[in-house]
Amino acid sequence: MNRREFITLLGGAAAWPRAARAQQPLPVVGFLNPAAIAAKAATTTIPVVFYTGGDPVEAGLVASLNRPSGNVTGISFFGNVLGPKRFELLRKLVPQATTIAMLVNPSPDAEPERGDVEAAARAIGQQLIVLEASSDRDIEAVFATFAQRGVGALFVGTGAFMINHRELLVALAARYALPACYALRESVDAGGLMSYAPSFADALRQVGAYTGRILNGEKPADLPVLRPTKFEFVINLKAAKALGLEVPAQLLAITDEVIE
Repeated sequence: MNRREFITLLGGAAAWPRAARAQQPLPVVGFLNPAAIAAKAATTTIPVVFYTGGDPVEAGLVASLNRPSGNVTGISFFGNVLGPKRFELLRKLVPQATTIAMLVNPSPDAEPERGDVEAAARAIGQQLIVLEASSDRDIEAVFATFAQRGVGALFVGTGAFMINHRELLVALAARYALPACYALRESVDAGGLMSYAPSFADALRQVGAYTGRILNGEKPADLPVLRPTKFEFVINLKAAKALGLEVPAQLLAITDEVIE
């Protein structure tokens, strides 16, 4: 395949007519919303570089992490396996919360994290309620339910839906005075309380590096799936103050960034 006709597909699939590709003097890079499975199903020849929060082996994207095989490779956050750690950090920040809620978007990618957090809560006898949301209206209704049920803290599940709705989630958490832990620091940048996750920016740099290597002649099958090398625990002290929370010294000591 002519490398000048290469289309990189990040988490998604696109099909450009061959004639249209041939007219392009430079490599064409397509960047789409999460659709890595569709990309893999759409082509066995065009290189696909994905980023995902789940396990790409379980999802059927690659044969193994070290030897992906085929035309697909990329970066996996494995963000869903960090659920118990985020849950632990939230409990340390809000130890008085007798009931913690978990908000999830009903999708296959969210199931592993949901199960891990539920197991972590059972192991320590923490009361946990899990509610689902698939739209703006769902999110608003869920927060009203949190208030009715006396929820003391909120664990926001991972996934594209939660990231895309981060501003709404942060605004509602502030309105209901509900301490919340998010999957990515972008939610904290938007005014949220805290997050613990791999660095999204660092992962995208890795995606870009793999794209360049493939354009320079390397094959996806020879490039192992990368995993995060940088994790960030971020706390927003302004949000904590608005909630009347005092951040324990032991949490501040392990925080990678404090937003004043």
